[in-house]
Amino acid sequence: MYQDYKNVEHVKPGGLELKDRLVGVQRVTKVTKGGRAFGFSAIVVVGDENGVVGQGLGKSKEVADAISKAVEDAKKNLVRIPLNKGTLPHEQKGKYGGARVLLLPAATGTGVIAGGAIRAVLESVGVHDVLSKNQGSSNPHNVVKATFDALLQLRSADMVAKQRGISLEKVFKG
Repeated sequence: MYQDYKNVEHVKPGGLELKDRLVGVQRVTKVTKGGRAFGFSAIVVVGDENGVVGQGLGKSKEVADAISKAVEDAKKNLVRIPLNKGTLPHEQKGKYGGARVLLLPAATGTGVIAGGAIRAVLESVGVHDVLSKNQGSSNPHNVVKATFDALLQLRSADMVAKQRGISLEKVFKG
């Protein structure tokens, strides 16, 4: 699922205390010659609130089944996100479909300034201070994926130093 990103560290769910957050449930309809068949799709974000997060989609005829399938799917897609003292290491934009997301690091005490789907993802990651802006589509599926796009592009100072083959001090001195 995250093949396009270079720095992604996949995480196994064993031993982690994961909390799941329901982002949205949609009723979907399949029209057949015998009438309408109703079902539900649910999108869920799971995380340990310490840099590990995953998102999943579940579909079923019952809401509870859709949510449990989504949680299982999310646990298969866990990744580690670099954090810097409760905020993000740097500004980052993400996009998926028509959804565009802007994430900005914030000073301590700011809180999570984010709307529905973005808030669920950022709180699951464990970000305490961040500014965000949802631009374009407000479809929760695409907003969650756009937020993940932004988070997966984040690089810590250690990662940058390692990729450039220089010391951490040299990264900051320029």
